[in-house]
Amino acid sequence: MSGKHYKGHEVSCCIKYFIFGFNILFWLLGVAFLGIGLWAWSEKGVLSNISSITDMGGFDPVWLFIVVGGVMFILGFAGCIGALRENTFLLKFFSVFLGIIFFLELTAGVLAFVFKDWIKDQLNFFINNNIRAYRDDIDLQNLIDFTQEYWECCGAFGADDWNLNIYFNCTDSNASRERCGVPFSCCTKDPAEDVINTQCGYDVRAKVESEQQIFIYIKGCVPQFEKWLQDNLTVVAGIFIGVALLQIFGICLAQNLVSDIEAVRASCLFT
Repeated sequence: MSGKHYKGHEVSCCIKYFIFGFNILFWLLGVAFLGIGLWAWSEKGVLSNISSITDMGGFDPVWLFIVVGGVMFILGFAGCIGALRENTFLLKFFSVFLGIIFFLELTAGVLAFVFKDWIKDQLNFFINNNIRAYRDDIDLQNLIDFTQEYWECCGAFGADDWNLNIYFNCTDSNASRERCGVPFSCCTKDPAEDVINTQCGYDVRAKVESEQQIFIYIKGCVPQFEKWLQDNLTVVAGIFIGVALLQIFGICLAQNLVSDIEAVRASCLFT
């Protein structure tokens, strides 16, 4: 009789090993992201001088790897160990942590939709702040160059935003060879050129605007980003919905496994 009672409450092996398998991959990705981030900081000498983290005026892209990798590491560890060891504390932690991330994503999406102008102002401030620090960090420089090349833009709202950078501004006191210029990533691309001309932006802003548009992108990155979002709204929305559904699915599976484990433990008390 007791055997039949216990058999009615079993931990689902399918759910248990699905959560374990999925989260161990997630955990390994987190380790990889953290490893890349720490290696990048090591190459830049940050790990030997921690105080230098706050020295850079702009955004350090390595933070993306560190933060995303850290979150993935914690979630993956809690999920795979919680499932493998049938640890309800870790599984509940996994569910709550995933729920908090889902709630933050949902809140950010709603706020971004409601406060569009404020988001645009913050994006403008963020880009301009990083323009000032363009030469301070190679990773930031590569990120800005990639952004301007991908969206075919220059500056936040136009090429003149590069006046904010001490190397590119047009003031008479600026002795830099890049004075009144822009980075090469602002230049329009010639399909016939195999080698990138890194000096293509020199002195270009000293020309009149009608001549500038022959050599560089005139539109700013903020309006180009808005246009990209409008053109790819379906894809972006689909990705967000897909991620949200995966998170909800993960929470439900973890809670289902917790219920199974607690039911088995409860049934053992009465056998």
